[in-house]
Amino acid sequence: MALRKTKLVQGEIYHIYNRGVDKRDIFQDDKDRFRFIHSLFEFNDENPTAKYSEVGLPILEKKKRKILVEILAYCMMDNHFHMLIRQKTEKGITEFMRKLGTGYTNYFNKKYERSGALFQGKFKSVCVNKDAHLLYLPIYIHLNPLDLKFHEWREKKIKNYKDAIDFLENYRWSSYLDYIGEKNFPSLINKDFLLHQIGNKEKQKKEIIEWIKSFDRLNIEDVILD
Repeated sequence: MALRKTKLVQGEIYHIYNRGVDKRDIFQDDKDRFRFIHSLFEFNDENPTAKYSEVGLPILEKKKRKILVEILAYCMMDNHFHMLIRQKTEKGITEFMRKLGTGYTNYFNKKYERSGALFQGKFKSVCVNKDAHLLYLPIYIHLNPLDLKFHEWREKKIKNYKDAIDFLENYRWSSYLDYIGEKNFPSLINKDFLLHQIGNKEKQKKEIIEWIKSFDRLNIEDVILD
């Protein structure tokens, strides 16, 4: 897959994607997942990153954050992640992803006594500027966890939609729960964007079900990256 060829522009929205080197798992347990969630918050700041204690917890210092990006949607899978983000400062995405990649890799390598790259090269990005893409891409991102249990969803062959929805509503590692009114990690995201694009939590649940029933990759082929 080709890397981005154009400059990341302030104010624009991008789909960001990366996965583990050699498709390896980058999250091996919930402690890793919580650490990545914390990193999404901590590294989204123009200020220097908080210092860490010897036990790996942040040494909290009161300060006003100056965010580099707005995280609009995200999903963490075992060996990759998706994010929909808006750049808020000049080179904000690049700086955020540099801090995130370096910080999480250092944590992971220390924990699992390994060295070297964790992610498969530079992150992939594509500008999302069509109304249809802005509507459907967040839904696609939130549907990704179905790959863990309902592989057939991409072929529109799910037989029990309730089971699929129940699974999504119990999957903590995406922004979907916060968008349907279940407080999960609400401080990470700007919910106003999708609430404006799609509607309230009832409308979002309805859209999810409709997409499971009628998924068509071609609708967002240009921006899904994986």
